[in-house]
Amino acid sequence: MGLSLPEPKGHQRDVAFLNERGHCVVLGTAGSGKTTMAVHRAHYLATAPGIGGRTLLVTFNKALVTYLKGMGAPPPSLQIETYHAFARGYLAHRTKAAVRIYKPKEKLVERVLEEVRDRLPGRALVRRPLEFFVDELHWLVGHGVDRRTYVEGRTRRVGRGKPLQQSDREVVFAIYQRYEQLRAEAGYEYDFDNMASSALALFQSDETERQYRHVVVDEGQDFTPEMIRSLAAAIPEDGSLTFFGDYAQQIYGSRMSWRSLGLHVPRGIVEFAHNYRNSRQIARLAQVMSEMPYFKDEVDLVQPTRPAADGPKPTILVSPGKERQLAEAARTALALGADRQVAILMRTREHESELKPLLAGGRVPVERLHRDLPRWTDQPGVFYGTYSAAKGFEFDSVILPFCDADELPKPGEVEAHGPDEAKAREGRQLYVAVTRARTELVILHSGKLTDLLPDEMSDLYVRVSP
Repeated sequence: MGLSLPEPKGHQRDVAFLNERGHCVVLGTAGSGKTTMAVHRAHYLATAPGIGGRTLLVTFNKALVTYLKGMGAPPPSLQIETYHAFARGYLAHRTKAAVRIYKPKEKLVERVLEEVRDRLPGRALVRRPLEFFVDELHWLVGHGVDRRTYVEGRTRRVGRGKPLQQSDREVVFAIYQRYEQLRAEAGYEYDFDNMASSALALFQSDETERQYRHVVVDEGQDFTPEMIRSLAAAIPEDGSLTFFGDYAQQIYGSRMSWRSLGLHVPRGIVEFAHNYRNSRQIARLAQVMSEMPYFKDEVDLVQPTRPAADGPKPTILVSPGKERQLAEAARTALALGADRQVAILMRTREHESELKPLLAGGRVPVERLHRDLPRWTDQPGVFYGTYSAAKGFEFDSVILPFCDADELPKPGEVEAHGPDEAKAREGRQLYVAVTRARTELVILHSGKLTDLLPDEMSDLYVRVSP
């Protein structure tokens, strides 16, 4: 059974009828109905007499595409796909050649890093972990900065606690150039990071009729500036681009403001602060999280208003050991999943193989959240996956195992980016997980609770032992 297209609430319905020409920006807090508004906006632009035309509804993750396609019956003039599917199709169309994408990027960057470490054995910079360099190259390419702009520090690098010295930026850019050289020698023109810049360059010289008159971007905070610029270049002069986002939920790449995207919004942005999804108790926890020190930077956060729906306080379940947490999570999920949708969410996929047999054999349907999710229904059952895989979805109940201080933030993130920046990145991931829950949230830990959550002795929780 598919999903019916949710009815818009309050001023949500007005968003469908925003300007049909130019750029529009809609920012909202978690639970404010951004995806509902994006789908209604896309349906309207695809079918409205006079202004309607081929419309692209684009999002970042493939599982969310499955979800969006299941919301109502998309008209023939509406295409729903991920950004990379869009870019790949356009690059193939313009170049008349197969678009081969190099992956995993880490493999080649590591090879370059080994070369640099041999050449500069005493340089502190090159002793940093691989994840640091992969992240820096992702930022560099995603923002479309050239060598001079990057090396001279002309573009502010949000998301890097201590700025790199100019001499270190020289080394990083040389690593990037060597990576590009080796990738080309291997026969690959593209990776997932540079597809946007490549598409943008082609659009800027493309005088043919545009395929889409309108573009609607869902979960826009996870797109790089170059992705948004290429989408803006993909529309004709009488077309529109509508950007929906929530910067508190930014989990891919480095944090940024929509103002860095090159959009022109003369009439100002539209903000939605009302939370329609979460109960008051879950929304309060999310708001306190957003006020913690690691959330403080210059991205555009919309402060939520308290929802009217009531529910139980989030539960903290203290387990005797980490090995017991998955068993407790599975037992709780199966008990709840008979009559509601329940999700077990974890930071990484590390424990999924252990969790799967614990959920098997019952009468409750079980589905893993992943990019090849075949369909989406509103039927009861248990879902499991990562915080990022659950992006854009919502569930009646959410269970979060491994919320221990030594698990969150991930030690690898701390090593790569330092403790403060790791907290900022991982805290947003956890915020996404928390706000997937409509009415019930269960948090498990064995040792000290992660510092990414408010103190467990506060009145935000009910604390129990199994």
